[in-house]
Order: sequence, then structure tokens, then C-alpha cells
Amino acid sequence: MSTAGQQNGPGRRALLRAAVAVPAAGAATAAFETTPARAATTGQGGRFDTESPRFALAVLPDTQYLFDADSADPAPLRETFRYLVAERAEANIAFMTHLGDVTEHGTEGEIGRAADTFRTLHGKVPYSVLAGNHDIPSSTDDQRGHTAYLAAFGPERYASMPTFRGASPDGYNSYHVLRAGGREWLVLALDWRVSDKGLRWAQGVLDAHPTLPAVLTTHDIAWSDDDGKAQLSDNGKRLWDGLVRGNDQIFLALGGHYWPPGRTVLSNDADNDVHVHITNYQDRYYGGAGMIRTYSFDLVRGVIDVETFAPWFLARDPEKRSPLEAETIELTGHVDRFSLSVDFDERFKGFAPVVPPKPRPASAVMPRGTVAYWRFDGSGTAPGASVADGTVVRDLTGHGNDLTVSRLHASGPAVLTWSGDHHPGQPAHASLHFDGGKSPDRGAILTTGAQAALNSAKFTRGYTIETFIRLPDPFEGDHAWMGILSWEGRNGDAGKTTGWSTLEPTCSLNLSPERFLQFVVYPSQQDADPTSWSHALPVGRWTHVAVVNDGRRTVLYVDGSKIARNPTQASTGIATLGKPFVIGATQFDENFGQGFYGWIGDTRIVDRALPVRDFLTPFA
Repeated sequence: MSTAGQQNGPGRRALLRAAVAVPAAGAATAAFETTPARAATTGQGGRFDTESPRFALAVLPDTQYLFDADSADPAPLRETFRYLVAERAEANIAFMTHLGDVTEHGTEGEIGRAADTFRTLHGKVPYSVLAGNHDIPSSTDDQRGHTAYLAAFGPERYASMPTFRGASPDGYNSYHVLRAGGREWLVLALDWRVSDKGLRWAQGVLDAHPTLPAVLTTHDIAWSDDDGKAQLSDNGKRLWDGLVRGNDQIFLALGGHYWPPGRTVLSNDADNDVHVHITNYQDRYYGGAGMIRTYSFDLVRGVIDVETFAPWFLARDPEKRSPLEAETIELTGHVDRFSLSVDFDERFKGFAPVVPPKPRPASAVMPRGTVAYWRFDGSGTAPGASVADGTVVRDLTGHGNDLTVSRLHASGPAVLTWSGDHHPGQPAHASLHFDGGKSPDRGAILTTGAQAALNSAKFTRGYTIETFIRLPDPFEGDHAWMGILSWEGRNGDAGKTTGWSTLEPTCSLNLSPERFLQFVVYPSQQDADPTSWSHALPVGRWTHVAVVNDGRRTVLYVDGSKIARNPTQASTGIATLGKPFVIGATQFDENFGQGFYGWIGDTRIVDRALPVRDFLTPFA
């Protein structure tokens, strides 16, 4: 341990939460597991889902003041361990790593009492422990031989854990491999003064697991002033130069020893971020009271959410908490509660690149009832090349619903080009880039021929219309109410009277100025215009859109997820008028305004309702 400035008190939010006894971090964390089988059960000591994209690492810093000769009190640490065990499944708590200084003097009595306290956790949640300077006799490195610490917290302690993979010959360094988020992760637990031999051993571990993202834990790596800006300590510089900077796998390095807490981001030799954090609360009330920090990984959102709280105080009756207990339940300072943005695929691509799925042949994605399917691979045309007017995009079903390219108004060649950009799950690895817009109106469209069967299809038994779109980032210019796809004609000519205007087409998928999807259909059997609305679509990212009708009502899906604003109004079929189907724009009063702005990928129409699992890119 060391001394430094005092951590600011928790904010008003923490006090309010404490007053109503809400366990702030309990619902936010997720899990690591090591068995390859998928598991998701609840209850004390329960298992968790190894394939879930949300999981967590629990971090426990210096507990030395809880094991200080005859003034020891293991109760806070027991409660922390009970919390981890009880919340293992429900809150997805999985693996815990201790950052050293388990005890104050490293005596047999203190070590023995700490080892006994760890029995609360043992066999229920896997964990690692490493030696801090207070746990062992004075020594310059990990070649110190036998100690009370090594007898209690050496390799034999972890041998039964499914995560444990080995230790250095001296026994003071160990590593674990965890399965979480559908992949394996490496945790290195290094002695507080790792020797040159220890560094060579650690490098050997990394070399033996070259594709695993690694979290390095040790006792002494960085220190911080009151501003929370961490700097490498002398030992941290040695670790950085001797191990971290040259191994791109290490993306997170955690240490205790010093206070106050702090954090920094360093660039390694691959020019990638390494997050370095100090976690230590022994200067807080009751020696930190067994306070833990959770690192909750969310691979979907691309974040690691960090929270710091004291289960011992959370377990108390709110009416009986002392003022200091209430004040120390949860810490919300900028170094205690924060989120890290991490594009995991991008960060790990240097040592574990994601292998993109291969293109799928058209025959593999044309289920029964497919009436039209188009993909825009350009037949070998170079990406970025203009798509000339008159170009034909074949309907791969063979039903003759081929599309022909034309430009709107006085648009130039650049409004429609071939592109190699595509949704990761799209069958074809290509798309069309549309540069439509307003003032003046411009764009390009692809339309079916006058005799195409699709022009008159009514779909009274249902339908599924799918496409992939990507909006540019930044989304600039005037792109109000642009169409993605539609059938030409006026709904009034189909005898419809109840819609917004009899001049709009009978079916169209559009995008509003707020980037909300709008699917409006005039059914063949009802005088109505049930309209679905999505949330605001993201920019710079591919989105899969599916419209599914089962012959009774229509449901719009975005990325395999049903949107909120789907009307329950009856909707049977589509009141088509025998006029062309269009990709790239929507008519009003049989006139086109602006064209679409962005990318459009594979587009498919099936004459029945498909389940989500059968979409062009499977979501279930």
C-alpha cells in the first residue's frame, strides 16, 4: 500500500440509491465461464451463459486492513464473497481477481485467516490472487522461495478450478483462461515484483495463447494524484517495457497498492490502446470494507461499464446504516464509475481477426415462395464505377422480375455506383451506392419491366420484404422523405379513400427526415393504410430491414428486432396496380422527387411470412 490524496465522497445519486437500498451494481454486471457448454441458471452458486455477449470481471483490491493481526475483521470480505456467489447467475458475476496485499503483515496467522475467508468463494466462483508487498517477506522479486503466502495461495489452491491453466515454477505467478462472449480470454496474475524469469514465463504464456485477449493483473503498476490521471510507477514502467507494450493481446492492466484510484490510456507498439487502472480503497472507511469493482463487458454495445461498490454495506438494513456506511456504499467519481468504449473486433484484429462469413450462393437463400431476389455484385465491375442507365439487374429466382436502371431528372453518372460495401451477414458481398438528394432533386432508380409478374402480385396469404441499407456518416444535406422501395401508382386508383392522400403509392418503404423508417401499405382487401414506424436508424452502419405480413397484419423488423410502432390494424395483401416495383425512390402522384441517399444491398420478396430465423441474415 501507499498513501496519497483523499478520494472525493460519492455523489448525490449514490446517497439516494443507498437510502432505498438499491444494489447499484447488481443488475449491471455479466459473466465469464470456462466450460464450453452454454449455461444459464439462477440461484446461489449458479452457472451462467458462456456465449452471452455480456459478462463481467470482478476486481478486489488491497484487503490488508481486514487482516491486520488481532484487529482483523473478515466480515466485510465474507459478505463480498457471499454477494459474488449469490449473484453469479442472476447478475452474471463470473470471475474475481485479487490485486494483492491480502494481509497487512503476511504472518501465518493473518494469511491463514484470509485463506479461510476465501473458502466462502472457493468452488463457487473462480478467482485469482497475487502477492502484494505486505503478503511476503521483503524481497526484490518472485524468487523468494517458500512463504506462508505461497503455502496458502500458491498453485495448489487453484488446481481444481476449471479456469486455472498453470503457474510459474516459483509459484508466485499464475494464469487463467476464461470462456465468455463466445470466445476465450486470458487473465495473468503477476507477482508485485516479477523477476526476469517471471517475465519470460509470462511471455511464454502469451506465446502459447496468441489469439486470446489478455487482462494483466498485478499489485504495483501505476499511481495517481487527486486528479485521477494515472502514471506508470517504476515497476509499471518495467512491466510496460518488458511485457505489455510489445504484446498487443494485453488491452487492460489493473493494479492496486497506491491510492487514490486513477486511470490512463497508453498506446502500445501496435498503436492500440491499453487501459491502465489503479483500484485501491483501503484508505476508505473500514479499510475499504471489501469493496469490489466490476468490469462489465458488453460486446454488442462495444463498452466496458465499470462500477465500484461495497456489498457489506449494501446488505445492511438502510435504517441501521451508520452515516459512513451509507456514504461508502457506492462510489461514483470519474475514476470509480465510468464506461470505456472498445470496438472489440477492431482492437483485437491484430492477433485474433474476425473471419468474415463467405458469400452465400443465391440458391442457398431462396426459400419456398421466393418471388424475387436481387443482388448487386456488378458482374465483376469495379467498385466505385458508375452504373449506366439501361443496366439490368437480374431477378435470381428466374421469375422474370428483372430491374432496369434509370436516372431521375438531370442526374449525372455519380448518383448510382457499384460498391463492395455490405452488411457482414449479407449473402452477397456487394451493394449499390445511391447519391440522391434535393435542391435540385436527383437520384437513380431500378424498376421492373412492364410485364413483370411482381407488378400485379397481391400477396393475400402474406409476404416478407427484406433489404439491407446503410446511411452515410455524416448524414448531410436535405434528404427529407426519401424512398427505399415502392410500387408505382396512386392508391386512389385502387379505390382507397382513407389514407393520408389518395396520390401516394399503394406500398412504400421510406425514411423520414429524422431517419425513422416508414412502411405504409394499402391492403388489397381493406380500405386502410396501416403504417409502421421505426426508431431513428444509425448512420455509418448497415441495417437489415424486414417487413412481414401473415395475411392478417404487418410487422416491421429492424436487425431482427420487432419495432414498437407496428399497427394492429387488419392488413391483407397489397393493392398493386400492375405498375412497376421500384428500388431507390417513392412516387407521389406518379412523379418521383429525390432519390435514396446511401447504400442498398440484397433485396428479397417472399410470398409468405418468414420467421426471424429465416431472414436473409439469421438473427436467431
